[in-house]
Amino acid sequence: MPPSPFQSANGILVLLIVSIAINYVDRGALSVAAPLVSSELKLTTSQMGLLFSAFFWSYASCQVVGGWLVDRYPVRWVYAGGFLVWSLATAAVGLVGSLPALLATRFLLGAGESVAYPACSKFLAREFPEARRGFANAAIDAGTKIGPALSILIGGLVVGRFGWRSLFVMVGLGSLLWLIPWFALTGRDSGIQPDTTAPGPGWLQMLRKRQMWGTSLGMFSLGYAWYFLLSWLPSYLVRERGLSTSDMSFLGSIPFWGMAIAALLGGWSSDSWIRAGGNPSRVRRLYIGGGLLLCGAALLPAALVHNSTVSVALVTLACLCLGLFTSNVWAATQTLAGPEAAGKWTAIQNTIGNLGGVVSPLVTGWIVDATGSFLIAFAVASGILFAGAALYLAMVTSVQPVAWREAPLSGRAATASRP
Repeated sequence: MPPSPFQSANGILVLLIVSIAINYVDRGALSVAAPLVSSELKLTTSQMGLLFSAFFWSYASCQVVGGWLVDRYPVRWVYAGGFLVWSLATAAVGLVGSLPALLATRFLLGAGESVAYPACSKFLAREFPEARRGFANAAIDAGTKIGPALSILIGGLVVGRFGWRSLFVMVGLGSLLWLIPWFALTGRDSGIQPDTTAPGPGWLQMLRKRQMWGTSLGMFSLGYAWYFLLSWLPSYLVRERGLSTSDMSFLGSIPFWGMAIAALLGGWSSDSWIRAGGNPSRVRRLYIGGGLLLCGAALLPAALVHNSTVSVALVTLACLCLGLFTSNVWAATQTLAGPEAAGKWTAIQNTIGNLGGVVSPLVTGWIVDATGSFLIAFAVASGILFAGAALYLAMVTSVQPVAWREAPLSGRAATASRP
């Protein structure tokens, strides 16, 4: 007997979670290998910041293309193509030996990974109702934290035993095995075929919505702080805290495990609250705004304390709070956009959000080169989180579906939708 739509949707959700974890293992591998890569290739801190940032140049700039592709073509093939590109780009890092070649692989990695979030958001907006969407998004978000945790924990051990080049080749080529169950499970009735509903709103119409800018600026603050940690936490623990590679691989993974757990708990508890009668808009905004504010409050003290274990504990606390934000932010976006606009809205939001990933590694590299310390870098990340919370809550005053303008039946424009 064929699986029910519910079983099929859950099976694909599991594959998406695994793929997102692989996605973050691949993009985070350079952070783990950074001390050895910079030493072997004689790269400065600013040049390593350039490498970290280069990924986000193509990742952010290709988001709009990715959103258009998943709204127009079968997600099955669009996502598989992106997955193939980013896996081969990861493997290629282990074969090159110069800064320009490394930059090229990071560009290619970002382009391949750019389809991931638009594809996931499109699928969840179509297949999961509001009261189940928080946990489904949180589960995918947990994959974004499990990936870096595995990358730091296992990647650090692989680098220590086999060298940094082996890490990239093993991870990149091994990831390709995921494509086998993906094609086996994503058939014509899987819910990831092209959307046959009426076409959604245009890009300019979406850009005129203040909610679009509120969610996007909130994501920018997340992107800055998240990629600050993802790119620089291993180097911070080794350079400033004096940890060995093996100690870093253990302690450095703890914040990401904690954030994965917090995301799952945040998604489950917010959905439970809504099912029990809580106002969905109030619940989503509380988790989103509170998560950013609490993360900013915990992050700066991590750079001020003298004890390395306490510092890691404070970074872990910051990540726990950030998990409250990440568990609900995409559920709110999918409610605001609706299925007809989820791919494009996600693409715009993720583009602006990942500009934080462009800026954060570069700014951090410059700060550390100029001051010899990560203290100011932590302070900047904390301040941006506070600003992001304020902008999100001010611009997204209610998490309700946007009433997109109907297609006109005559030459006159239909009545404009509410902002």
